[in-house]
Amino acid sequence: MNIYDGLLLASGGMDSTVLAYKLEKENKNLIILFIDYGQHCEKKEYETLLEVIPLKYKDNVKTIKIGDVYRESNSRMIIEANLWEDTVVAEDMYLPYRNILFISLAAAYAQSMGIKEVYTAFINSNHAKEIDCSMEFFTKLENLLYDYGSIKIKMPFREMTKTEVAKLGIKLGAPIEKTYSCQVNSMTPCGACPNCVDRLTAINNVLGERNNG
Repeated sequence: MNIYDGLLLASGGMDSTVLAYKLEKENKNLIILFIDYGQHCEKKEYETLLEVIPLKYKDNVKTIKIGDVYRESNSRMIIEANLWEDTVVAEDMYLPYRNILFISLAAAYAQSMGIKEVYTAFINSNHAKEIDCSMEFFTKLENLLYDYGSIKIKMPFREMTKTEVAKLGIKLGAPIEKTYSCQVNSMTPCGACPNCVDRLTAINNVLGERNNG
């Protein structure tokens, strides 16, 4: 029977990929949890996750399907936009209680397996519009899940910027150039949604620092 040190919420995006490489370097044995919440880019995200996750963890990837929760949502994270015709703004990507749902699911899954620590890669520059994405909220949720279930929520990047995460990823040898986190297009990153802008800006900042150095 495998003894796991923790569970990592991962999506194939840059932040969770870098965190996976960081935890691998720390010799953590992890469950990698992917959540299918009905997002239009689910297939692309999952394929990317399998491509970028450290080889050590590929057999540890598990999926939870909760698509019914957002079945009636008009969010552009559920209903894919036609970028030739549709104007999409950040508010169009809103999904109610997404973060609390994901973290609570991960905590419940972890506790059912006897795992005490749940890792997430939330950072302080996230432009998500959810009401449950502030540092104050995460701190309260951490305390709640620990007090009523002994699950520790670990957010190693919570005080870091996306650029700092990208820099760490390069140092760790994480394939950040292969990661995917577009909120609008299910095949090719749009380059304009908040996730794409953050990711591209971070990578460009790191490359700029290296060229100037």
